[in-house]
Amino acid sequence: MLKVGLTGGIGAGKSEVSRLLVGHGAVLIDSDRIAREVVEPGTPGLAAVAEEFGPSVLSPDGTLDRPALGAIVFADPDRLAALNAIVHPLVRDRSAELEKAAAPDSVVVHDVPLLTEHGLAPLYDLVVVVDAAPETQLDRLVRLRGMTEEDARARMAAQATREQRRAVADLVVDNDGPVEELAARVREVWAELTRRAAEKGSGGS
Repeated sequence: MLKVGLTGGIGAGKSEVSRLLVGHGAVLIDSDRIAREVVEPGTPGLAAVAEEFGPSVLSPDGTLDRPALGAIVFADPDRLAALNAIVHPLVRDRSAELEKAAAPDSVVVHDVPLLTEHGLAPLYDLVVVVDAAPETQLDRLVRLRGMTEEDARARMAAQATREQRRAVADLVVDNDGPVEELAARVREVWAELTRRAAEKGSGGS
């Protein structure tokens, strides 16, 4: 099994790279999706969040009121740390379960948006970074996601820099061009990942 960490800045196109890799046969473990699953109604995760932050973070239907929680944690680093202390171990445990369930010869891709920020690169056999110029990210966030330019710039500034992400990369997927170019680059990356998986499986370094 080859364990791959996939990351990239907001608007860089990481989700599209994930989709393309799955099309080639990768097993995808999406940490954002898992983070939502572990706080669904009836889970110990949601109960722990409600106990920590109070009933105001629950919607009338019992689901997590994400805007209400966000208003608390993003204004206070200590409260954000408290939330992370609840959610991150649950995400880590669920990710490990899914990884264990994958076939021994799989290429398992962990989609982790904040891989660089949290220093998680050593957890993986190699790290793939989806990279785009800041002006490309900004254009996509405003044009495709409907963000204001101010909001988009703030979201970008809250993440690791382009240089910090590239510093932890074993492979870089440049994604400033059209989707056809991205698909070709992902094919190259997939060939390299399968080569390394085979090498690892045969006892190579």
